[in-house]
Amino acid sequence: MKSNTRSVLFDTDIGIDDAMALLFLHYAPEIQLLGITTRFGNASVEDTTRNALNVVEHFKLKVPVFRGAARPLAARLGEGFPAHVHGNNGLGDVDLGEPSLKYETMNAAQAIVDNSALCREQGKRLSIVAVGGLTNIAHALALDGLIIKDIEEVIVMGGAFGYNGHRGNVSPVAEANIASDPLAADIVFSSDLTTTIVGLDVTHEVTVDEAFLELLVKQAGEAGQFIRDIMRFYLEFYFGINQRRECPLHDSCAVAYLLQPDLFSTIKNPVRVVTEGIAIGQTIHSDDIRRFVSKEWENIPNSNVCIGVDADAVLKLYQATLARAGSSCS
Repeated sequence: MKSNTRSVLFDTDIGIDDAMALLFLHYAPEIQLLGITTRFGNASVEDTTRNALNVVEHFKLKVPVFRGAARPLAARLGEGFPAHVHGNNGLGDVDLGEPSLKYETMNAAQAIVDNSALCREQGKRLSIVAVGGLTNIAHALALDGLIIKDIEEVIVMGGAFGYNGHRGNVSPVAEANIASDPLAADIVFSSDLTTTIVGLDVTHEVTVDEAFLELLVKQAGEAGQFIRDIMRFYLEFYFGINQRRECPLHDSCAVAYLLQPDLFSTIKNPVRVVTEGIAIGQTIHSDDIRRFVSKEWENIPNSNVCIGVDADAVLKLYQATLARAGSSCS
Protein backbone atom coordinates (compact mmCIF):
# COMPACT_ATOMS: atom_id res chain seq x y z
CA MET A 1 0.00 0.00 0.00
CA LYS A 2 1.52 3.36 -0.98
CA SER A 3 2.40 5.52 2.01
CA ASN A 4 1.04 8.72 0.48
CA THR A 5 -2.48 7.42 -0.13
CA ARG A 6 -5.58 7.38 2.03
CA SER A 7 -6.95 3.93 2.85
CA VAL A 8 -10.71 3.94 2.26
CA LEU A 9 -13.70 1.62 2.53
CA PHE A 10 -16.81 2.64 0.60
CA ASP A 11 -19.99 1.70 2.47
CA THR A 12 -22.96 2.03 0.14
CA ASP A 13 -26.54 1.17 -0.82
CA ILE A 14 -25.39 1.72 -4.35
CA GLY A 15 -27.86 3.65 -6.43
CA ILE A 16 -27.36 6.40 -8.99
CA ASP A 17 -25.51 9.03 -6.95
CA ASP A 18 -23.61 6.28 -5.08
CA ALA A 19 -22.21 5.02 -8.40
CA MET A 20 -21.08 8.56 -9.22
CA ALA A 21 -19.33 8.73 -5.85
CA LEU A 22 -17.67 5.33 -6.34
CA LEU A 23 -16.13 6.46 -9.63
CA PHE A 24 -15.05 9.71 -7.94
CA LEU A 25 -13.12 7.63 -5.39
CA HIS A 26 -11.74 5.27 -8.02
CA TYR A 27 -10.21 8.01 -10.14
CA ALA A 28 -8.85 10.08 -7.23
CA PRO A 29 -5.09 9.38 -7.28
CA GLU A 30 -4.66 9.87 -3.54
CA ILE A 31 -7.15 7.14 -2.62
CA GLN A 32 -6.41 3.46 -1.98
CA LEU A 33 -9.86 1.88 -2.18
CA LEU A 34 -9.69 -1.26 -0.05
CA GLY A 35 -13.21 -2.51 -0.59
CA ILE A 36 -16.90 -1.86 -1.05
CA THR A 37 -19.42 -2.86 1.60
CA THR A 38 -23.06 -3.00 0.55
CA ARG A 39 -26.41 -2.78 2.32
CA PHE A 40 -30.10 -2.32 1.56
CA GLY A 41 -31.37 1.20 0.92
CA ASN A 42 -31.76 2.56 -2.59
CA ALA A 43 -32.63 -1.01 -3.55
CA SER A 44 -32.52 -4.45 -1.90
CA VAL A 45 -29.12 -5.68 -0.75
CA GLU A 46 -29.26 -8.22 -3.59
CA ASP A 47 -29.61 -5.40 -6.12
CA THR A 48 -27.12 -3.03 -4.48
CA THR A 49 -24.53 -5.80 -4.30
CA ARG A 50 -25.10 -6.68 -7.95
CA ASN A 51 -24.78 -2.97 -8.84
CA ALA A 52 -21.48 -2.74 -6.99
CA LEU A 53 -20.15 -5.82 -8.76
CA ASN A 54 -21.29 -4.48 -12.12
CA VAL A 55 -19.52 -1.14 -11.63
CA VAL A 56 -16.39 -2.89 -10.36
CA GLU A 57 -16.36 -5.24 -13.34
CA HIS A 58 -17.29 -2.64 -15.95
CA PHE A 59 -14.60 -0.17 -14.90
CA LYS A 60 -12.00 -2.76 -13.86
CA LEU A 61 -11.82 -1.67 -10.24
CA LYS A 62 -9.53 -4.07 -8.39
CA VAL A 63 -11.48 -4.04 -5.15
CA PRO A 64 -13.48 -6.71 -3.33
CA VAL A 65 -17.21 -6.35 -2.65
CA PHE A 66 -18.62 -7.44 0.71
CA ARG A 67 -22.35 -7.95 1.07
CA GLY A 68 -23.88 -6.45 4.19
CA ALA A 69 -27.12 -5.71 5.95
CA ALA A 70 -30.45 -6.67 4.37
CA ARG A 71 -32.54 -4.95 7.06
CA PRO A 72 -32.26 -2.24 9.73
CA LEU A 73 -31.46 -2.81 13.38
CA ALA A 74 -34.91 -1.62 14.41
CA ALA A 75 -37.74 0.54 13.06
CA ARG A 76 -37.18 2.51 9.86
CA LEU A 77 -39.21 5.15 8.10
CA GLY A 78 -41.25 3.66 5.25
CA GLU A 79 -41.22 0.30 3.53
CA GLY A 80 -39.77 -1.14 0.35
CA PHE A 81 -37.24 0.68 -1.82
CA PRO A 82 -37.35 4.02 -3.70
CA ALA A 83 -37.70 2.73 -7.27
CA HIS A 84 -39.28 6.06 -8.22
CA VAL A 85 -35.95 7.73 -7.42
CA HIS A 86 -33.31 5.20 -8.54
CA GLY A 87 -35.24 2.88 -10.84
CA ASN A 88 -36.20 -0.73 -10.22
CA ASN A 89 -32.59 -1.91 -10.31
CA GLY A 90 -31.13 1.05 -8.39
CA LEU A 91 -29.13 2.33 -11.37
CA GLY A 92 -31.81 4.21 -13.27
CA ASP A 93 -32.86 0.97 -14.97
CA VAL A 94 -29.67 0.95 -17.05
CA ASP A 95 -29.13 -2.77 -17.58
CA LEU A 96 -25.53 -3.90 -17.11
CA GLY A 97 -26.53 -7.56 -17.09
CA GLU A 98 -25.36 -10.10 -14.55
CA PRO A 99 -21.78 -9.63 -13.39
CA SER A 100 -19.34 -12.50 -13.63
CA LEU A 101 -17.64 -11.34 -10.42
CA LYS A 102 -18.86 -12.63 -7.07
CA TYR A 103 -19.01 -10.93 -3.72
CA GLU A 104 -16.74 -12.13 -0.93
CA THR A 105 -17.81 -14.76 1.58
CA MET A 106 -16.88 -12.43 4.45
CA ASN A 107 -19.75 -10.12 5.41
CA ALA A 108 -19.53 -6.34 5.39
CA ALA A 109 -19.27 -5.84 9.15
CA GLN A 110 -16.38 -8.29 9.45
CA ALA A 111 -14.71 -6.64 6.45
CA ILE A 112 -14.82 -3.30 8.30
CA VAL A 113 -13.23 -4.91 11.36
CA ASP A 114 -10.56 -6.74 9.37
CA ASN A 115 -9.62 -3.77 7.17
CA SER A 116 -9.31 -1.60 10.27
CA ALA A 117 -6.84 -4.13 11.68
CA LEU A 118 -5.00 -4.36 8.35
CA CYS A 119 -4.48 -0.61 8.29
CA ARG A 120 -3.22 -0.64 11.88
CA GLU A 121 -0.68 -3.35 11.02
CA GLN A 122 0.58 -1.19 8.15
CA GLY A 123 0.87 1.93 10.28
CA LYS A 124 -2.19 3.58 8.75
CA ARG A 125 -5.74 4.30 9.81
CA LEU A 126 -8.87 3.53 7.84
CA SER A 127 -11.31 6.10 6.48
CA ILE A 128 -14.88 5.04 5.73
CA VAL A 129 -17.04 6.94 3.26
CA ALA A 130 -20.59 5.92 4.15
CA VAL A 131 -23.21 6.99 1.62
CA GLY A 132 -26.13 4.83 2.79
CA GLY A 133 -27.53 4.06 6.20
CA LEU A 134 -25.09 3.09 8.92
CA THR A 135 -26.20 -0.48 9.62
CA ASN A 136 -22.93 -2.14 8.58
CA ILE A 137 -20.87 0.20 10.76
CA ALA A 138 -23.14 -0.37 13.76
CA HIS A 139 -22.77 -4.14 13.25
CA ALA A 140 -18.98 -3.71 13.07
CA LEU A 141 -18.96 -1.79 16.36
CA ALA A 142 -20.93 -4.63 17.94
CA LEU A 143 -18.40 -7.15 16.63
CA ASP A 144 -15.37 -5.22 17.88
CA GLY A 145 -15.68 -1.86 19.60
CA LEU A 146 -11.89 -1.50 19.53
CA ILE A 147 -12.03 -0.62 15.82
CA ILE A 148 -12.73 2.94 16.95
CA LYS A 149 -9.02 3.53 17.55
CA ASP A 150 -8.12 2.16 14.11
CA ILE A 151 -10.60 4.27 12.12
CA GLU A 152 -9.42 7.75 11.28
CA GLU A 153 -12.86 9.03 10.31
CA VAL A 154 -16.29 8.07 9.08
CA ILE A 155 -17.65 10.53 6.52
CA VAL A 156 -21.42 10.13 6.32
CA MET A 157 -23.66 11.42 3.57
CA GLY A 158 -26.84 11.76 5.54
CA GLY A 159 -28.96 13.86 7.80
CA ALA A 160 -30.44 17.35 7.64
CA PHE A 161 -30.22 20.10 10.23
CA GLY A 162 -32.04 22.98 8.53
CA TYR A 163 -29.02 25.02 7.42
CA ASN A 164 -29.34 26.94 4.15
CA GLY A 165 -33.08 26.29 4.28
CA HIS A 166 -32.74 22.54 3.70
CA ARG A 167 -34.76 20.06 5.73
CA GLY A 168 -35.72 16.41 5.26
CA ASN A 169 -36.40 14.61 1.99
CA VAL A 170 -38.43 11.63 3.27
CA SER A 171 -40.27 13.54 6.00
CA PRO A 172 -40.22 17.22 6.93
CA VAL A 173 -37.22 16.51 9.17
CA ALA A 174 -35.65 13.20 8.08
CA GLU A 175 -33.14 12.40 5.34
CA ALA A 176 -33.39 9.08 3.50
CA ASN A 177 -30.11 7.40 4.49
CA ILE A 178 -30.50 8.10 8.20
CA ALA A 179 -34.22 7.26 8.13
CA SER A 180 -33.44 3.83 6.65
CA ASP A 181 -31.88 2.81 9.99
CA PRO A 182 -32.23 5.51 12.66
CA LEU A 183 -30.96 3.33 15.50
CA ALA A 184 -27.77 2.44 13.63
CA ALA A 185 -27.09 6.12 12.96
CA ASP A 186 -27.69 7.01 16.60
CA ILE A 187 -25.27 4.27 17.69
CA VAL A 188 -22.57 5.52 15.34
CA PHE A 189 -22.98 9.22 16.18
CA SER A 190 -23.04 8.42 19.91
CA SER A 191 -19.87 6.35 19.70
CA ASP A 192 -16.30 7.62 19.93
CA LEU A 193 -15.81 7.27 16.18
CA THR A 194 -14.67 10.49 14.51
CA THR A 195 -17.65 11.31 12.31
CA THR A 196 -18.28 14.01 9.74
CA ILE A 197 -21.87 14.47 8.59
CA VAL A 198 -22.33 15.75 5.04
CA GLY A 199 -26.07 16.30 4.99
CA LEU A 200 -28.72 17.87 2.82
CA ASP A 201 -27.66 21.22 4.29
CA VAL A 202 -24.72 21.17 1.86
CA THR A 203 -25.52 18.49 -0.74
CA HIS A 204 -28.57 20.44 -1.92
CA GLU A 205 -26.25 23.38 -2.56
CA VAL A 206 -24.19 21.36 -5.08
CA THR A 207 -26.33 20.68 -8.15
CA VAL A 208 -25.60 19.21 -11.55
CA ASP A 209 -27.55 19.65 -14.78
CA GLU A 210 -27.52 18.27 -18.31
CA ALA A 211 -24.72 20.63 -19.37
CA PHE A 212 -22.54 19.31 -16.55
CA LEU A 213 -23.22 15.74 -17.65
CA GLU A 214 -22.44 16.50 -21.30
CA LEU A 215 -19.12 17.98 -20.21
CA LEU A 216 -18.40 14.79 -18.27
CA VAL A 217 -19.04 12.76 -21.43
CA LYS A 218 -16.45 14.84 -23.28
CA GLN A 219 -13.90 14.78 -20.47
CA ALA A 220 -14.38 11.37 -18.87
CA GLY A 221 -15.14 9.14 -21.83
CA GLU A 222 -16.92 5.89 -20.97
CA ALA A 223 -17.20 6.84 -17.29
CA GLY A 224 -18.89 10.09 -18.28
CA GLN A 225 -21.29 8.28 -20.61
CA PHE A 226 -22.21 5.81 -17.88
CA ILE A 227 -22.89 8.64 -15.44
CA ARG A 228 -25.02 10.49 -17.98
CA ASP A 229 -27.01 7.32 -18.75
CA ILE A 230 -27.87 6.50 -15.14
CA MET A 231 -28.49 10.16 -14.29
CA ARG A 232 -31.30 10.51 -16.84
CA PHE A 233 -33.67 8.73 -14.45
CA TYR A 234 -32.51 10.87 -11.52
CA LEU A 235 -32.99 14.11 -13.46
CA GLU A 236 -36.52 13.09 -14.39
CA PHE A 237 -37.31 12.42 -10.73
CA TYR A 238 -36.09 15.86 -9.69
CA PHE A 239 -37.87 17.48 -12.63
CA GLY A 240 -41.07 16.08 -11.16
CA ILE A 241 -40.28 17.89 -7.91
CA ASN A 242 -39.01 21.30 -9.02
CA GLN A 243 -39.59 21.41 -12.81
CA ARG A 244 -35.84 21.73 -13.41
CA ARG A 245 -33.58 19.07 -14.89
CA GLU A 246 -30.96 19.40 -12.22
CA CYS A 247 -30.25 17.45 -9.08
CA PRO A 248 -27.97 17.48 -6.04
CA LEU A 249 -24.60 15.75 -6.24
CA HIS A 250 -25.37 14.16 -2.84
CA ASP A 251 -23.03 11.20 -2.21
CA SER A 252 -20.10 12.64 -4.12
CA CYS A 253 -20.07 15.52 -1.65
CA ALA A 254 -18.88 13.06 1.01
CA VAL A 255 -15.99 12.07 -1.26
CA ALA A 256 -15.25 15.74 -1.91
CA TYR A 257 -15.01 16.28 1.85
CA LEU A 258 -12.56 13.37 2.12
CA LEU A 259 -10.39 14.84 -0.65
CA GLN A 260 -10.65 18.55 0.22
CA PRO A 261 -12.33 19.25 3.57
CA ASP A 262 -11.44 22.92 3.27
CA LEU A 263 -14.24 23.26 0.68
CA PHE A 264 -16.75 22.88 3.53
CA SER A 265 -17.51 24.91 6.62
CA THR A 266 -18.35 22.89 9.72
CA ILE A 267 -19.39 23.03 13.34
CA LYS A 268 -18.62 20.49 16.05
CA ASN A 269 -21.58 19.39 18.15
CA PRO A 270 -23.08 16.23 19.64
CA VAL A 271 -25.61 14.59 17.31
CA ARG A 272 -28.48 12.26 18.16
CA VAL A 273 -31.05 10.59 15.92
CA VAL A 274 -34.76 10.19 16.67
CA THR A 275 -35.49 6.46 16.59
CA GLU A 276 -39.29 6.36 16.87
CA GLY A 277 -42.42 8.45 16.48
CA ILE A 278 -43.43 11.23 14.12
CA ALA A 279 -39.87 12.56 13.79
CA ILE A 280 -38.15 9.19 13.29
CA GLY A 281 -34.90 9.63 11.40
CA GLN A 282 -34.40 13.27 12.36
CA THR A 283 -30.82 14.30 13.09
CA ILE A 284 -30.52 16.82 15.93
CA HIS A 285 -27.35 18.53 17.04
CA SER A 286 -26.91 19.98 20.47
CA ASP A 287 -24.06 22.15 21.69
CA ASP A 288 -21.42 21.36 24.26
CA ILE A 289 -22.06 24.46 26.39
CA ARG A 290 -25.67 24.29 27.55
CA ARG A 291 -26.82 21.78 30.17
CA PHE A 292 -30.17 20.11 29.54
CA VAL A 293 -32.80 18.48 31.72
CA SER A 294 -32.65 15.46 29.39
CA LYS A 295 -29.81 13.05 30.16
CA GLU A 296 -29.87 11.78 26.56
CA TRP A 297 -27.17 14.32 25.63
CA GLU A 298 -24.73 13.47 28.40
CA ASN A 299 -21.33 12.10 27.32
CA ILE A 300 -22.16 12.28 23.61
CA PRO A 301 -18.99 13.16 21.64
CA ASN A 302 -18.97 15.85 18.99
CA SER A 303 -19.60 15.12 15.34
CA ASN A 304 -18.27 17.36 12.61
CA VAL A 305 -21.39 18.78 10.92
CA CYS A 306 -21.12 20.43 7.49
CA ILE A 307 -23.14 23.64 7.28
CA GLY A 308 -21.65 25.36 4.22
CA VAL A 309 -19.89 24.45 0.98
CA ASP A 310 -18.05 25.99 -1.96
CA ALA A 311 -20.33 24.39 -4.52
CA ASP A 312 -18.44 25.54 -7.62
CA ALA A 313 -15.18 24.17 -6.25
CA VAL A 314 -16.77 20.79 -5.49
CA LEU A 315 -18.10 20.53 -9.03
CA LYS A 316 -14.71 21.48 -10.48
CA LEU A 317 -13.02 18.88 -8.28
CA TYR A 318 -15.44 16.21 -9.50
CA GLN A 319 -14.88 17.14 -13.14
CA ALA A 320 -11.10 17.28 -12.81
CA THR A 321 -10.99 13.90 -11.06
CA LEU A 322 -13.29 12.16 -13.55
CA ALA A 323 -11.29 13.67 -16.42
CA ARG A 324 -8.57 11.21 -15.41
CA ALA A 325 -10.86 8.48 -16.75
CA GLY A 326 -10.86 10.12 -20.18
CA SER A 327 -7.12 10.71 -20.23
CA SER A 328 -6.40 7.11 -19.25
CA CYS A 329 -8.29 5.92 -22.33
CA SER A 330 -6.67 8.30 -24.82
